[in-house]
Amino acid sequence: MVIVNERMVGCRQMAGNRDEFVMRMKEELCQIDLELTDRQIDQFYQYYENLIHWNTMINLTAITEMGEVVTKHFVDSLTLKRAVGDIERISYSLIDVGTGAGFPGIPLKIAFPDLKITLLDSLNKRVKFLGELILSLELKGIKAVHGRAEDYARENVSRETFDLCVSRAVANISTLAEYCMPFVKTGCYFVAYKSGKIEEELIAGKGAIKKLSGEIEDVLSFRLPNSDERSLVKIKKIANINKKYPRRSGLPSREPLR
Repeated sequence: MVIVNERMVGCRQMAGNRDEFVMRMKEELCQIDLELTDRQIDQFYQYYENLIHWNTMINLTAITEMGEVVTKHFVDSLTLKRAVGDIERISYSLIDVGTGAGFPGIPLKIAFPDLKITLLDSLNKRVKFLGELILSLELKGIKAVHGRAEDYARENVSRETFDLCVSRAVANISTLAEYCMPFVKTGCYFVAYKSGKIEEELIAGKGAIKKLSGEIEDVLSFRLPNSDERSLVKIKKIANINKKYPRRSGLPSREPLR
């Protein structure tokens, strides 16, 4: 009888967590002017459950509290809609560089299922997690790839082939631009997710962006529902990039372009 009661308590707790999750997601999605189906919100909850489970085995994220995951991972990822206004209507090809636990690529795929997405990460354990997650969520038109941006961007199958490149990786804009711009088609965009004050970083990165055949088209600054500062730096690629970029492994981070 004790076992049955414990199971019942566990089930009630899970149901309560799910209800709280759904309410939080809907409230915060409303704040970024986005509405998802019940199926999509259920996929986000499955994502959250998988993230917490796998995080006990491999280091995926330091953010595990449900409300923070919703705001700082899921909703933050979906703010790309601010920079790409037609993302709900057009089947863009998109690469997420340094995706880690799948942010922002998997939230974008759940919310905008017509996107064709490649998730790139240098750690094979994370790529294994992403592969299992993709199967669990029954996502189509998305793949997880193990590799370094410096190497993958040199392959003919991936260089200058994407409509959009995005990254939430923690690096300065000069380094991120060298990793990401080589993936983007001429006339298309790299969008960097940034937090905090970024004015000085953007000034310091102007030279690098120019060398990489880019120009900053827009910087969209806003606050997340929990009031954290965020910016999306939208960089347009205006010409093909010199084939010497990206430089060999490690150099973009150790010696950023000026």
